[in-house]
Amino acid sequence: MAEPKKTVFDLSATYVQLADNGATRAVEAGTDFWARFATQSDLAIGRLVWTAAQARDWPNWEMNPNGDAVFYLLSGAVDVVLIEGDIERSVTLRPNNACIVPRGVWHRVIVQKPANLLGITRNAGRELRPVEAKRVEPKR
Repeated sequence: MAEPKKTVFDLSATYVQLADNGATRAVEAGTDFWARFATQSDLAIGRLVWTAAQARDWPNWEMNPNGDAVFYLLSGAVDVVLIEGDIERSVTLRPNNACIVPRGVWHRVIVQKPANLLGITRNAGRELRPVEAKRVEPKR
């Protein structure tokens, strides 16, 4: 018998994986999620839907080489900073605003007012670089 799917859950504690074949599954997030993600290849299949409280600026630049990301702001205020070629630009999000971060574009979030952000991302191949690196070279 197949395992029953959760019908109600907290999207900040349980991410939803959208597989390329149309299947979905709930994945417990937890504090070890990204460590598990690095070692469980099945977590890199498809896209993840998640929400996360944004209380402080992201400490890293992030880049997703295998798919665009969608960010939708549920509450608060953030700036999504993008590096496109040699240009750095900010996209301001307020509640009910969304933006698309194209694949291969380095980005991070700066919090203007504590926020709750919903993301839909393809995380396979995800790369991180510390903000302190000052300048992130575009991926070629």
